[in-house]
Amino acid sequence: MPGSKLESWETVSQAIELSPATFARFANFITAELGIKMPESKFEMVRGRLSRRVRELKMESLEQYADYFFASANSDEREHLINAITTNKTDFFREKEHFDFLCKVVLPAASHDIGRTGRHFKVWSAGSSSGEEAYTLAMLLADYSSRHAGFDFAILGTDVSTKVLTAASRGIYQETQVAPVPPEFRNRYLLRSQSRLKGVVRVAPELRKKVNFHQLNFMDGDYRIKDTFDAVFFRNVMIYYDRPTQEAVINKICRNLAPGGYLFVGHSESIAGLNVPVKCVNTSVYRKI
Repeated sequence: MPGSKLESWETVSQAIELSPATFARFANFITAELGIKMPESKFEMVRGRLSRRVRELKMESLEQYADYFFASANSDEREHLINAITTNKTDFFREKEHFDFLCKVVLPAASHDIGRTGRHFKVWSAGSSSGEEAYTLAMLLADYSSRHAGFDFAILGTDVSTKVLTAASRGIYQETQVAPVPPEFRNRYLLRSQSRLKGVVRVAPELRKKVNFHQLNFMDGDYRIKDTFDAVFFRNVMIYYDRPTQEAVINKICRNLAPGGYLFVGHSESIAGLNVPVKCVNTSVYRKI
């Protein structure tokens, strides 16, 4: 999800129509369930995404699917709709300045305490999509750990979509997707397929063990996360929320952010004016008060 974007609709020979009333039913559900704003400009995207599900179920119309969805007590269909409606846009080393700040400012300051206490440095990739952000963090932290004795880490990745979480757990990517990864990290942390014709790589098992992926909906009242994190990457998610929702979600995230911990948001996002317990310390970087 959040980081989530709605995918473009593939052209089909016969369009499945969506009435304004049925769009409103789905839009209201999506906003209530996921917090995502659903103005009328999203009409065609919703029609395209849900049309695919209509064909999968061999139904005749989106109205028929709406009646089935809203009358169904089957939670599986709710999951199908969420997977259909949300696709996350993400890349390895996206918005690189954040990772530079992490390595140059956050880690040196934290490593002394971590080495002294033996605890793990913990990072939360909130809105982790298919895992590129979480594995970017894992590469950087593993590299830092290799040069600083006693430093260890753990990463949590969460998303509302079970589809992208399954892909993230597998850690398999096209070679074109890992192009932003520095060559030395590619050689150290990515394994090529035995068949070069497949054009895929897999994150090394020792790195995958450092990352746990779980489903989480930011609209939930209780995130049921026990850990306290030194840094949270919550990037390119808030753009889909209205201001009250942004404020509510950040406050919930900050329950699991350690005092003095860092919150990273997308470069196009701002939390100025929100009543949240963090202060700005760098471009799109905030620290818990």
